[in-house]
Amino acid sequence: MKIFCIGRNYRDHAKELNNPVPSEPMVFGKFPTALLKDGKPFHYPDFSKEIHHELELVLKVKTHGKHIDPKFARKYYEEISVGIDFTARDIQAKLKAKGHPWEIAKGFNGSAPCGEFIPIDSLPNRDAINFELQNNEKVVQQGNSKDMIFNFDILIAHISKYFLISKGDLIYTGTPAGVAEVKIGDVLTASLEGQQLMRCKIL
Repeated sequence: MKIFCIGRNYRDHAKELNNPVPSEPMVFGKFPTALLKDGKPFHYPDFSKEIHHELELVLKVKTHGKHIDPKFARKYYEEISVGIDFTARDIQAKLKAKGHPWEIAKGFNGSAPCGEFIPIDSLPNRDAINFELQNNEKVVQQGNSKDMIFNFDILIAHISKYFLISKGDLIYTGTPAGVAEVKIGDVLTASLEGQQLMRCKIL
């Protein structure tokens, strides 16, 4: 199982971090040990003092493929959920300043909580999906998939140009604006079209 992640896929998020808007999808990865399922708590790592939440829609790959044409991409996914790309922002800033890769700041243990998957065809509009994150019952992030710079089909096509995608792989499709720091004791809940699919407590 592979975890693909997309950076800066919402213009407002790129702006809030003073990053340029990309001209093609920015792909990076997390390790399998980053995945956090079934409502398990997130243990705040001792190597960072600034962990941020980044709410994302998550696609589950249905079948293997490579060099996929965008017009056929919908055949390669049928389930969707919500997840969080936890980011050690202080570590990331140091790495970026040195021109180094981000893996330590993005792919550490437990950095990819993921909720329950549901059929994407069960949603009112698969091309305009509302999702939301609450921290201690207060809304902190909201997004809609129609605001993505690169939609699901483009992401599938782009990733498969470089990597074989396989059944069960996950694609974290980018975060909208509103990323912020989390603290020990916080309880994060994420929903998709009003349906809560993920809960994660910070310990």
